[in-house]
Amino acid sequence: MDVKYIHNFLRVVQTGSMSEAARQLDLSPSAIAQQMRVLETGLGAALLVRHGRSVRATAAGERLFERGQRLLQDFDGLREWVQGDADGGELRLGTVNTALHGFLPAVLQAFVARHEQVRISVRAGLTPELYTALVQSELDVLICLKPSFDLPKTVCWAELRDEPLVVLCHREDAHQDPLALLRSRPLVRYDRALAGGRLADRYLKAQGIVPVERMELNSVLAVAMMVDQGLGVGLVPDIGSVLAQGREVCALALPHGSAGSGSGGTGDRAPDARKVGLLWLNTSARARWARSLLDCARQCLE
Repeated sequence: MDVKYIHNFLRVVQTGSMSEAARQLDLSPSAIAQQMRVLETGLGAALLVRHGRSVRATAAGERLFERGQRLLQDFDGLREWVQGDADGGELRLGTVNTALHGFLPAVLQAFVARHEQVRISVRAGLTPELYTALVQSELDVLICLKPSFDLPKTVCWAELRDEPLVVLCHREDAHQDPLALLRSRPLVRYDRALAGGRLADRYLKAQGIVPVERMELNSVLAVAMMVDQGLGVGLVPDIGSVLAQGREVCALALPHGSAGSGSGGTGDRAPDARKVGLLWLNTSARARWARSLLDCARQCLE
């Protein structure tokens, strides 16, 4: 029995469709159906039942689904144990775009200097979809935003940096008060479907600012580019020097004593910041590479 068949079975159950699983796995539906029959024969139980064009797991299939992810992780661990001290292989890294366009290249340069034989595959995406891929053993480590829910014991989180909100403006307005700019200039809004955009929206509401919106973009760097062209100001997470690199743009810090989450806070409280860090499974065979990547990241961000 090929362990890949178990991986593909998990995908079938997750999608509820053999044809969709086949599409995602770049296989033919007939190949997936054959693999499922082999699994059922090998395990001596029916695993799937059809409902029209969809499929669902039987009771036996649900038990396999519950144990399947752990079985795949155990298999990866066995393979690494057999290989001993070999440092070759592939690290599957998931990352949010802001890290990919910001500090990640320097981190990967440091990691590759340590592990020349390790091949790195990178998938960019949003934190929720990357987290799902991590727990399904499709990725080994994430550089992402801290999830808003409690993590299971099998998932490790290590914070790397805070990214507070900043006002992006053209250099000629660098002397202006940032709140005055938000009130008086058109806003190039960061997408409210994203965590950083929602954080900015809550901040504006907490300040009683109703901006004149010019456009809404799902990229922090795209917001910076529009500000560079004089199209307005932005309110985005501070992803570092890359925001102003090669552009006539300044990042202005917001004043303390303002609420960033609609709580009406006062005093010396700083505006809320999103937290960026590493996530990995402590049961993964590649956990040591995740920890090495964490060490490289911390050194680069000192």
